[in-house]
Amino acid sequence: MDPPVYSSPPSRRDVIKVMSVAIGGAVAGVGGSALVGRLDRPAPGGWLFFTEAEARLVQAVAEQIIPADHDPGAKDAGVACYIDRQLDGPYQRFQPEYRRGLAALQQTSQQMFAKPFEALSAVDQTKLLRMLESGRAAKNLWPDPSAPQFFNLVRDHSMQGFYGSPRHGGNRNFVSYKMLGLEIPRVMGQNRYPKQVT
Repeated sequence: MDPPVYSSPPSRRDVIKVMSVAIGGAVAGVGGSALVGRLDRPAPGGWLFFTEAEARLVQAVAEQIIPADHDPGAKDAGVACYIDRQLDGPYQRFQPEYRRGLAALQQTSQQMFAKPFEALSAVDQTKLLRMLESGRAAKNLWPDPSAPQFFNLVRDHSMQGFYGSPRHGGNRNFVSYKMLGLEIPRVMGQNRYPKQVT
């Protein structure tokens, strides 16, 4: 079995939990009104912005950033769905970066391993993503956005999709709330009610 990405599962979860405190507040109001009535996962072929190939690639990258262990990861939380919906709404300004960045990522994968990113082992996917993050990927393939800029963009959006409210398209079945031991809000977006006295 391939090792998890970036660190062992306990420390990874600890880091993610800390990051969620900052990120959770930032995404609390993202795109809520624009997404009313469009909360179910898109049917096959029903992505709002991504092509099928792009959606598979984003899902593979997000799963390396937040892999499943004893808790669900990015794929189970619907992170790719969240990113797709935001790119079709309030994050439209990032569409060019995603189009160019995903193409550059596949070119980098082909150059390094002669395979598409999704076909790589978890170890090789990790190696490639670390190269992007550190700016060691081939510069000629990454004029705009740069490799670190693209990695940081997908990482930030993956964290938002994992920890934000499910009404924005991610955090399916409140997986991150359950992982963190948080109560599921009775009113979407709010958790301001007294404890019931029994």
